[in-house]
Parts: sequence; structure tokens; C-alpha cells
Amino acid sequence: MDNAPLLDRLASNSRPVILDVWAPWCAPCRRMAPIVERLAAEYDGRVDVWKINADEQPEDVRRLKVLGIPTMISFRGDREIGRKIGAGSEGDLRALFEAALSGQVPARQGLPGADRVLRLAAGGALVVLGLTTGPSLILLAAGGLVLFSAVADRCPVWQAIRPRLAALFGRGDVSSSGA
Repeated sequence: MDNAPLLDRLASNSRPVILDVWAPWCAPCRRMAPIVERLAAEYDGRVDVWKINADEQPEDVRRLKVLGIPTMISFRGDREIGRKIGAGSEGDLRALFEAALSGQVPARQGLPGADRVLRLAAGGALVVLGLTTGPSLILLAAGGLVLFSAVADRCPVWQAIRPRLAALFGRGDVSSSGA
């Protein structure tokens, strides 16, 4: 990529773009690389894939408000269509590529904000209650699980082990929301 501002390059690009924000030391990034390459080849000529090394391009990472890597962002022009944080399945990434082509937000976007806040509040209340009643290990464990369900869709460790759990238990998918 050249030195022109990132959003200017996105706006002037004739095709939709998937930004792959990664770093060489990031194990989930290395795990996702073959999937990204496979999809880039499949969508070649229809969607461009641009890689942003988080260590070498920190200003772009800040401008994009990337808080964790790997992060994949689909753009149509300079408009963000969808975002995938953490390692995920090929289906998750394919949804971003399709969103870039169609201009429509991908169906799977994680928890709505109100649900996330409600789970955080309920989990926090259970933890506080568990600490003040003894401590109660059951309430602490329940509070921890409810808190985790509020952030599981953004947790790269959960995203990495979710497909293995699905295979282990013979399910097609294990919910990333914890519900």
C-alpha cells in the first residue's frame, strides 16, 4: 500500500475491499492466513484483499478502531459493511466477502448492544452476590459464565476453540454468544 490515506484509497478503488489486519507474531492471524488466501483466490477480480500489518501501520489501525487482531473488515468504497474480530471459520469470512460484494451487512454480527449490557450487568450482579454471600462458588461460577457469554463473540480464544468443540460434540456450530 502506498502513503495515501487509507480511506482515500478505499473510496477510489473500483472493487469492494477486505482489509486483513494482522501481525506476524499473532498465532490466530497465522491460523487464518490460509483461509484468507483461499477466499482471496476464489473472489479474485471481484473483491480485493489488502493486508495491514498492525505493527507497521499503527495509524491505520487506530483510524479503523481495531482493538484486537486478527480483524477482517469489508468495505464498499469508503463505507464499512462488516467486521470480524478474532479467528473464525471459513463461513464467517465468506460472509464478509459476500457482504462486500452485495453491500449488505452480514447476517452474523454478534450480540446486540442491549443484550451485551444486560448480560454484563447480570453477570456482575451474580459475582457481587456470590462474593457477599459467603463466598458462594455456584453464584461466582454462574456470574462468570454469564459475563463470558457477553464477550464470547469477541474472544479470539473462544473463536479458535469453538470449531473444535463443535466437532467434538458432533454439532455443526457452537454458539459464539453463549446462549
